[in-house]
Amino acid sequence: MSKPTLPQDRLAALENGLAKARTLAEALPYIQIYDRETVVVKYGGHAMGDTETARKFAADIVLLKLVGIHPVVVHGGGPQISRMLEKAGVKSEFVDGLRVTDADTMEVAEMVLSGSVNKELAHLITSAGREADVRGVGLSGKDARLITVTKAMRIKKDPDSMIEQAIDLGLVGEPAEVDPTLIQALINATEDYVPVIAPIGVAADGRTYNINADTAAGAIAGALGAKRFLLLSDIPGVLGKDGDLIRDMSVEDARNAIDTGVATGGMIPKLETCIAALENGVEAAAILDGRQNHVLLMELFTEHGAGTLIH
Repeated sequence: MSKPTLPQDRLAALENGLAKARTLAEALPYIQIYDRETVVVKYGGHAMGDTETARKFAADIVLLKLVGIHPVVVHGGGPQISRMLEKAGVKSEFVDGLRVTDADTMEVAEMVLSGSVNKELAHLITSAGREADVRGVGLSGKDARLITVTKAMRIKKDPDSMIEQAIDLGLVGEPAEVDPTLIQALINATEDYVPVIAPIGVAADGRTYNINADTAAGAIAGALGAKRFLLLSDIPGVLGKDGDLIRDMSVEDARNAIDTGVATGGMIPKLETCIAALENGVEAAAILDGRQNHVLLMELFTEHGAGTLIH
């Protein structure tokens, strides 16, 4: 008598289920490594403007919380600010990737970052975690003296005279002090809260400043002594001279990449932010492609990760 065979659709469903079970089993050692550890995620780039990608990101953040990790999200919003400024007829000027920010631009930046972007991302996390009662909590660096800043300055050389000149960026700040008390209260609460932080800070004189989101996230990761600082952007990671992804770097390797020109453009400040975070107590940092679905889970719960790990 021949053995009964399963229909093709039933067989495919069984194989799919086994593959998922195998993935969960393989993730167990990594889940234990990060149990009750803090992971700071900088979420930015153009992926933020895609609703479906944002929903999947929010669901992954909820999953991290439910397996015992303390995720803290710091977000950008440059493209959204640019769109709002364009509607108002304001042209943006950038120096070393930082937006020159006057009072009018600062008003728009705060409205976009602390308002629409921050609250929408917190809402997406709350919606994704509804069944388990995981809730996103929207904050900015202005809340509870979270981020105190000093005015940022940049030095540029005149290409003709080679004389260095100070460039006034306006209301752009650098984190001078991060008080993590409020974040720690949220992540250690009995309830499952996920802090979602907009990169806005306050100077000692009470003025509001815009902060580069990468820089803000790195400073928060250092203040929290995070296990991981994950920097999501529009790039797969650090690329070598041959164009291939560099999967693993030491701090010395990262500095050499900057000094030798392997890292160029916007990758330089990202590496500098990761180096600063590591020097301030973060165990390791990773630069990842935020457009890739489930990139957080791949980085944290698989053997080879998903981007460039800096340690």
